[in-house]
Amino acid sequence: MKAALLLLLFVVGISAQIKKPEPPAVKIPFAESLQAVVVTTDEWSDTSGDARLFERKDLRSKWKTVGKEFDIVVGRTGLAWAQDSAPEAASTFKKEGDGKSPAGIFPLIFAFGKAESITSKLSYRRIEDQTECVDDVNSHHYNKVVGRLQVGIFDWKSSEKMAEITPEYDLGVFVAYNSYPVVKGNGSCIFLHIWKDASTPTSGCTAMAREDLERVAGWLDPKKNPYLVQMPEAEYKAYKRSWNLP
Repeated sequence: MKAALLLLLFVVGISAQIKKPEPPAVKIPFAESLQAVVVTTDEWSDTSGDARLFERKDLRSKWKTVGKEFDIVVGRTGLAWAQDSAPEAASTFKKEGDGKSPAGIFPLIFAFGKAESITSKLSYRRIEDQTECVDDVNSHHYNKVVGRLQVGIFDWKSSEKMAEITPEYDLGVFVAYNSYPVVKGNGSCIFLHIWKDASTPTSGCTAMAREDLERVAGWLDPKKNPYLVQMPEAEYKAYKRSWNLP
């Protein structure tokens, strides 16, 4: 009896240490956005493309470009539709580990980096030695940026140890892909981040020169509900009017 009681207390104590993942930020629809980072490639399989910034004063105003366009790189195998952004005709979708960047429309919700602070209106998370983005599909923390020492007992076997990724994660913006809700296996850890160089694609993120990302991060304003709009140029033109894209 005493042994059973001790075992029960041990299990309860372990359970009390496990913290549930924080819920994602409230999703605000793109129709209410006043800022957009538009990324396009020529073809689905291309690994490089262009980015443009757009802004509008209010929901009834026309979108206007902000500054000059700039070069970007995407996933090593190109782009694939996100399931929650895809048109009905889509048949191929982004999956975990496929090396593709998601095509669709996604909120940009917080910035991260290795500096003490940055010039940005976005909420900022400094990367520590224990900061990881979980890509283990069996984890309760899948597609979350977490502090290993802050989540209690961790349940993942695979993650990106963000402090070790330099210079790419010296500065970044979290793309809320596969976040409302998180679907296991649909892909994780999608960011805007610094590229290695203009000819090296990513594993699924969208990367750019440091000076361009600094401009983007300094421009983004959470009060304007910023979004990433990302897809091949032909699809962008095809859905621009019906989706009210910039």
